[in-house]
Amino acid sequence: MNVRPTELPGPVLIEPRVFEDSRGFFMETFRKSHFIEAGLPAEFLQDNHSRSCRGTLRGLHYQIEHAQGKLVRVVRGDIFDVAVDLRRKSPTFGRSIGTTLSETNRLQLYIPPGFAHGFCVVSEFADVVYKCTDWYYPEHEHVLLWNDPALGIAWPVQEPILSEKDKRGAPLAQAACFDKLL
Repeated sequence: MNVRPTELPGPVLIEPRVFEDSRGFFMETFRKSHFIEAGLPAEFLQDNHSRSCRGTLRGLHYQIEHAQGKLVRVVRGDIFDVAVDLRRKSPTFGRSIGTTLSETNRLQLYIPPGFAHGFCVVSEFADVVYKCTDWYYPEHEHVLLWNDPALGIAWPVQEPILSEKDKRGAPLAQAACFDKLL
């Protein structure tokens, strides 16, 4: 496994070793000992799987109480995956990273607690699988407005398909944020 830093301190891209031959491929998507060696969290409490059609944008979601780290990968299709730093005392507060995760590049993105997360589907369909370091608590979920100009995210879609809750996200200036670095 190769761990690559991103432009923001915290999130990292993980490139698993892939063994391919005429039958297909094999890769380990998670091994606790490798994560520990890389200084990454190695305890995940929940796995999630979503399927979405082209143009769907999910996010930007986060929990302050029961903050979650997420290990995100795509098993089918392509997404533009985004993490936004919501740690008020961070020098990169309000900044984001965006990267393509796909079934072809097989990259994974680890997003630590303290960040909002969202993605947009750019293929016909996408199956996204992600591990979480804490449970999902709907009563503690927050949504950051996906198209807030203060974030400057270059989403690859102009009019995404959104859930009602994602349409009502808060702009960064009004969003609940993490008051201490995690």
